[in-house]
Amino acid sequence: MSAILQSTAAVTPASLIEAAHKLAPLVREHADGAEKNREMPRAVYEAIADAGILLMSAPRNVGGHEVDLPTHVRIIEILAEADVSTAWAVNQGATYGWYASRMDPAGSRAVWTDTPRTVVANSPIPTGKAIVVPGGYRVTAKQGFSTGSTYAPWIAAHATVYENGEVRMRNGIPETRYCLTPRAQMTLHDTWKTRGMRGTGTQTIEVKDVFVPEERTVFSAANLPTAPQICGGVRYKIPLTLNFAMGDTMAAIGLARRCISAFCDLAGAKAPRHMQGLLRDQAIAQFAMGEAEGILRSARAFTLEAVQDLWEDTVKTGAASMEKRAHARLASIHGIRSATQVIERLYPLCGGDSIFEGGLIQRCFQDIHVITQHVQGRLLNIELVGKYKLGVLADDPRI
Repeated sequence: MSAILQSTAAVTPASLIEAAHKLAPLVREHADGAEKNREMPRAVYEAIADAGILLMSAPRNVGGHEVDLPTHVRIIEILAEADVSTAWAVNQGATYGWYASRMDPAGSRAVWTDTPRTVVANSPIPTGKAIVVPGGYRVTAKQGFSTGSTYAPWIAAHATVYENGEVRMRNGIPETRYCLTPRAQMTLHDTWKTRGMRGTGTQTIEVKDVFVPEERTVFSAANLPTAPQICGGVRYKIPLTLNFAMGDTMAAIGLARRCISAFCDLAGAKAPRHMQGLLRDQAIAQFAMGEAEGILRSARAFTLEAVQDLWEDTVKTGAASMEKRAHARLASIHGIRSATQVIERLYPLCGGDSIFEGGLIQRCFQDIHVITQHVQGRLLNIELVGKYKLGVLADDPRI
């Protein structure tokens, strides 16, 4: 067990931030291994779990630390500067703890209290099938994009509920649930063969006709806004999509900062062909660096401001306003696009040093372009905010 391990009572936002700083060298040391093996190394997973970081967003009622959202995103940024795949996986797993606030206490305790080094991997689209049976559901699903599934003790199959051969409806829409299942009952398919974000352990999961008791399921997707909050405080009044989004954005911002650092190291050592002096002596490199620094600092400041405003508004009113949610959504997509701009400005200046497999700047370039294809990086998010600001959209669950 890691020396960083703390009792639940001793964990504070400040101690978790300190733990992230202490873990960063270990994360960076194992980054190449994560890239090569396409999953978070066991030593890193165990150290992060022992530090309490995987429980940072779960409710205190189930043994979590229930940290505020500004603390959560700062921790993700720290880890991302060491290795973005690790930070991304941590954000996905830790943020999923939000669901414990909407889950039967018996089920949530089994997952988040009774399981050592616990975390839940999930899949975004409810393509599975959960057939109603006495006491729960018979679940069948084969689903991709399950981040952390190679090490998570629990995996959540995402399913539409069927009863008497028909889709069960809830509030006029199909009922969907996450059905939490021990990883031992799942089959993993090795499908995560990407050109970026390779170290997230995002494989395809499969479960066949497995019984999942009612208490280990939770409403999801379009049903989630109507699911009652069973436990926990302010953190669980902020829409789940924004909890995920703000962490994902800070992972992208941390990645861009890592790229800037790598570029500075390269510029101080590389003498480009047909140029006099080092890369750092060239006006084009100096201009690109100044521009990149301004873009990144502006995006980071906007993101942190939006997160803080969202948090304070929720603390004050008990529910985040549409205005604060819209600004957070805009900051999220702007932050991801800005991180992409930073990396794209620096990458062309690196010459042959940027094209080889295993090179850090090459990895940054590939990682950020995988992040842009995630739902949080979609340009539609800008359009949604524009609709709100123009008075075309009064509210939307995607914000």
